[in-house]
Amino acid sequence: MKTWRRTIHQQPELGFNEVATSRLVAECLAQWGFEVHGGIAATGVVGTLSWGQGGPRLGLRADMDALPIQEQTGLAWASRTPGQMHACGHDGHTAMLLGAAEVFGRMHREGRLPGSGALNLIFQPAEELGGGGGAKRMLDEGLFERFPCDAIFAMHNYPGVPTGHFRFRAGPFMASSDKVLIRFTGKGGHGALPHMAADPTLPAAATVLALQGIVGRNVDPVDMAVISVGRIAAGNTYNVIPEMAEIELSVRALRPEVRDLLEARIRALVAGQAASFGVGCDVHYERGYPVLVNSAAETRLAVEVARELAGDAQVDDEAAPLSGSEDFAFMLQQVPGCYLLIGNGDNGFGGGEHLGPCSVHNPHYDFNDACLAPGAAFWVALAGRFFGA
Repeated sequence: MKTWRRTIHQQPELGFNEVATSRLVAECLAQWGFEVHGGIAATGVVGTLSWGQGGPRLGLRADMDALPIQEQTGLAWASRTPGQMHACGHDGHTAMLLGAAEVFGRMHREGRLPGSGALNLIFQPAEELGGGGGAKRMLDEGLFERFPCDAIFAMHNYPGVPTGHFRFRAGPFMASSDKVLIRFTGKGGHGALPHMAADPTLPAAATVLALQGIVGRNVDPVDMAVISVGRIAAGNTYNVIPEMAEIELSVRALRPEVRDLLEARIRALVAGQAASFGVGCDVHYERGYPVLVNSAAETRLAVEVARELAGDAQVDDEAAPLSGSEDFAFMLQQVPGCYLLIGNGDNGFGGGEHLGPCSVHNPHYDFNDACLAPGAAFWVALAGRFFGA
């Protein structure tokens, strides 16, 4: 697994371009006796095993894509592709599921898979691409029609939590993620003659401040909501009142009702600000990943498996929800299941000096290979319990 992980790490590939990674996955699965289906959502791969007559159908998913970040770890297995790196651990997620797949394949050949059923290993491209990510595209191309699943699970590493520790939460676990472009259009003019212009920077500035009033005064204090301004743009020089001002937002919530409220209030606020300053406005609201909701029964099963595998002290079944987003949420809208976290430990590097816990999406991040064995063991144990061993 370490060899696979570091090989994938050295050749990071962005969303829908995971050609070499998909080839490695497909070759391994075929060697181990899986029926391999490629080309799903461009570079997605599904490996299937079935045995007996009927029985339950289990899906396990790993993401494969990298990020457009220049790696700065200085490690021997660092990215060989400028401007791209596995800064979120998808190389490790893929390697863990491949490790489990080798065990499943051996058990299948030896007739040791319990009961009867079907196992679908889903290697997904393009998790990092926002609303147009690989999970939705796989679903749009008939993933669950072609490979029916009664339950589906996915795992992600979590820096700062000790390796071999697992975190779970039933219900909403990760936030929705929406992208908003706000454009105010006025009338440009000379900076010395503001009365002859309609300045769009004023409603833009007022909007930036007023947006936090939505979170502070419109959302129930017990609910999570985030509105972050990521970009403000207007004009090209100091003495010209621009014709247009733009703001881009990241908007997140942990409940669909709060997500709807945030959109309604943002639209109303922008329209009001534009009217008060006498300019036009346009709001382009792009819905991205939905709220990720873990189903109760599948989460309970996963927690039981983790406790048997790692012990009570290393399992948290009431982990705090996260404000980050994950396109596995689309799959959970169609099939019950659970998204869980495995600790990545204290694993950050920079110039050869240990940095301490290093967040994902950071140029100093590296997946911790100490996660590989417990992660793969969890998948094997989960499948055993699911199929009745």
